[in-house]
Amino acid sequence: MTKATIRDLRTKFPSLKRVLAREGELLVTDRGRPAYVLRSYSPPPRKSSPAVDYLARLSDRQPRPIAASSSRALDDHERGER
Repeated sequence: MTKATIRDLRTKFPSLKRVLAREGELLVTDRGRPAYVLRSYSPPPRKSSPAVDYLARLSDRQPRPIAASSSRALDDHERGER
């Protein structure tokens, strides 16, 4: 692992950036003591959202249909009043 001082970061950053791209890590020292490790950033993998079950959502929001016998009784009742 390549070492660099804080001053090197300020004055020689373009060359240290190339070293970082080549090696992947850079040890930064503060007054001769290792203080920080610089690594190239890699974004976390994107999480795919689970598939939406639209039929289940629709079933939850719709009222239950009435039974066939209840439907016939309701129709007969409505027709009888005309």
